[in-house]
Amino acid sequence: MSDTSKTEKVSTEKAGVVEDQTTVAPADDPTAAPVAVVDPRLLVREEGLKGYWTEFKRKVKGGELGQLPVVVGLIVIWTIFQLKNDLFLSADNLSSISYFLSATGMLAIGLVFVLLLGEIDLSVGSVSGLASTIFAVFVVTHGMNEWLALFLAILTGIGIGVLHGWFFAKVGVPAFVVTLAGFLGWNGLMLWLLGDSGTINIPDDSGPVHILGQGSFFMDQAIIGAYLLAGLGVASMLVGSLMEQRRRKSAGVPFRPTSEILLRVGLLAVASFAAAAVLNNAAGVSNSLVIFLAALVIVDFVLRRTTFGRKVFAVGGGIEAARRAGINVAAIRISVFAIAGGFAAIGGMFFAGQTASATLNAGGGNTLMLAIAAAVIGGTSLFGGRGTVWSALLGMLVIQSIQTGLDLLNMNTSIQYMITGGVLLGAVVIDSVSRKSQKAAGRG
Repeated sequence: MSDTSKTEKVSTEKAGVVEDQTTVAPADDPTAAPVAVVDPRLLVREEGLKGYWTEFKRKVKGGELGQLPVVVGLIVIWTIFQLKNDLFLSADNLSSISYFLSATGMLAIGLVFVLLLGEIDLSVGSVSGLASTIFAVFVVTHGMNEWLALFLAILTGIGIGVLHGWFFAKVGVPAFVVTLAGFLGWNGLMLWLLGDSGTINIPDDSGPVHILGQGSFFMDQAIIGAYLLAGLGVASMLVGSLMEQRRRKSAGVPFRPTSEILLRVGLLAVASFAAAAVLNNAAGVSNSLVIFLAALVIVDFVLRRTTFGRKVFAVGGGIEAARRAGINVAAIRISVFAIAGGFAAIGGMFFAGQTASATLNAGGGNTLMLAIAAAVIGGTSLFGGRGTVWSALLGMLVIQSIQTGLDLLNMNTSIQYMITGGVLLGAVVIDSVSRKSQKAAGRG
């Protein structure tokens, strides 16, 4: 320990949290009484609502906006469309929004991983169409078991992602070029497999297609199922938060007080059961929405709570720093593109479930652009290293709300594209300004 400074770690319990203090002797006067330096997160919690408000203002001024812009934007969009047409916030319309956002949302989940690296994958639309076509060919043409065909279709998507990642990570071909080639090549293969007809109809009683249609896991008990899912979500958050509190308390690091946990869980309960009540007034909770939400929870856990997730953020934040930290950058890059390919294939099966067919339009049109836009609008940075998988949900809510609202107003498709493009540009501008503000504040 230096003669000019010495530190002493003191841990005490106060107001339900572990208070981390570091006593530091001034460098210019080793004999002076030490000054306690307290973890700022503890000060925020001890000050209650005032502390959280102060912290919130500090983050906003420093450019740490998080999902705030998209949440505010979503509220504005819903308000405008509701004023224009009072059917917009009806149970049937909100149920329709929740159903149709799932397929493209699956593609957006995979793209979040790629964007976290600061890269792009232009092939996910074609991969989704190819996966649904492979499934249809195996089941209809060759009579294969539906579940085996589903497994092979998803495995195809993963394999394609690995191939793209290998060219990018090992050969050094830019991701933009590799995935653009994939966009063209896999789309051509899909058209070749579909043949002259351009469509392969899938039997409605096919297991995966029937599940991914508009049915519910709970069949006639869809109303009970909606509340059951809401209850499971709330209970999971409560148990997980209490376990994390106990683990951090045992480790002697700052943890959330029980009152804060209960407040967060209470807010989630209100939102979850309100959503369940709205959906129950329509057709209940569709299978596609259940699977989409389950995927979000699982992927969020992987990104925030596992070593792999931390490595993804590390590579996206700085390749050289990640390499010097001992991270296998090539392996992370390949695995991320494999994940994107796998989710693209799952999204393709969602599209097949909606139409009970594989068509030449599957994964085409503006599917790719909407998936990318959803991830970016939802808050994932195009510059890498910052974002969350919930961006896929928030972004798709914005995009699907715009499309559905304009349909209710009988607006032309061209208007939808222009408005969606403007929202996307706004999201990127906010992201760029946010990054500049963080750098100016010394946190970039």
